[in-house]
Amino acid sequence: MIQPHGGKLVNLMVDGAEREKLMQEAESLQGVVMDEYNIADLEMLSSGALSPLTGFMNLKDYGNVIDNVRLGNGTVWPLPIVLAVGDEIASKISVESKIALKDENQNILAILNVEEKFERDKEREKIIIFKGDENHPGVIAVNQGGNVCLAGNIQMLNKIQHDDFHEYRMDPSETRAHFEKMGWNRIVAFQTRNPIHRAHEYLTKSALNIVDGLLIHPLMGKTKEGDIPGDVRMKCYTTLIDNYYPNNRVLLSIFPAWMRYAGPREAIFHALVRKNYGCTHFIVGRDHAGVGDYYGTFDAQKIFDEFDIPNEIGIEPLMFEHCMWSKKAGEMVSLKTCPDPDDKSDFVFLSGTKVREMLQNGEVPPPEFSRPEVAEVLISSMKK
Repeated sequence: MIQPHGGKLVNLMVDGAEREKLMQEAESLQGVVMDEYNIADLEMLSSGALSPLTGFMNLKDYGNVIDNVRLGNGTVWPLPIVLAVGDEIASKISVESKIALKDENQNILAILNVEEKFERDKEREKIIIFKGDENHPGVIAVNQGGNVCLAGNIQMLNKIQHDDFHEYRMDPSETRAHFEKMGWNRIVAFQTRNPIHRAHEYLTKSALNIVDGLLIHPLMGKTKEGDIPGDVRMKCYTTLIDNYYPNNRVLLSIFPAWMRYAGPREAIFHALVRKNYGCTHFIVGRDHAGVGDYYGTFDAQKIFDEFDIPNEIGIEPLMFEHCMWSKKAGEMVSLKTCPDPDDKSDFVFLSGTKVREMLQNGEVPPPEFSRPEVAEVLISSMKK
């Protein structure tokens, strides 16, 4: 099976007698309540999804990631993973101390061994990673975060609790075990934060032709306002898989990350993390992890050219063109496979706005765009 990023799958969970001892210690420590962004990162750190990271980044790693898309030791890593707190909280925490990381209900989640404190360079982070526009959702998230970063290794004492989709929440060790059980050696991952329409179905099945299994891995952390709710999307995924995919070659599992909308850098991030989950291939489509017009249509594919993919990335990106329905061919095509890419009248194009209008009016989008069973799920949710 493919090696995790950095060569070893990190596991920060503490159990047994050691956990009991640390839980008692944590009760007396300075506590920091984490927001939903921090908790999503903490969950992924603890499970090894962010291997080789063992905690929140120090200044050397943070600066090098922003400037060079690498950790301080040279390992490719595209996005900062930091615990940023307010000035008042930071003033009460000293280096070489320990703090208890808690959720909004004051439940203890982990102990952070504080090895360093540093000022977050918000302006550089916003400009280099998110293009600097104050309306960009990634910039908004940075602005909402604190100014001081607390760096150090994590000892995870309690798993993050979720109220939904328990059967679909699999850690990297669990997806890897599933792939091994199924006898899959080549696994392709598909990242999504939207319902799967016909174009997505086409490219996932195209990829499935060359591998043993498909991991449909929808992001279920924080997304921007206006995105379709997670419960609706999960219903769409299960409906589509049950009706149109070979169920013995597909695994549906939740990706607990929050959406940064960082375009090319987030495409690299999504690929590296899926390697940790055990995938050997990763689908990179048009405008991957994009929002608005901040990034070029295929920038998320071009960024992979900046790296030695076999030795530095380790998971093989599968690049796909824009896909659509061809009336002449009577099937889904891409710009590489359609009869005449210049004949725009041949294609069925529907904007997201147009689809939303149809759904709100109870109209089923044409089958060339969406499977009717999926459209019915969306229509039902719109009515509610």
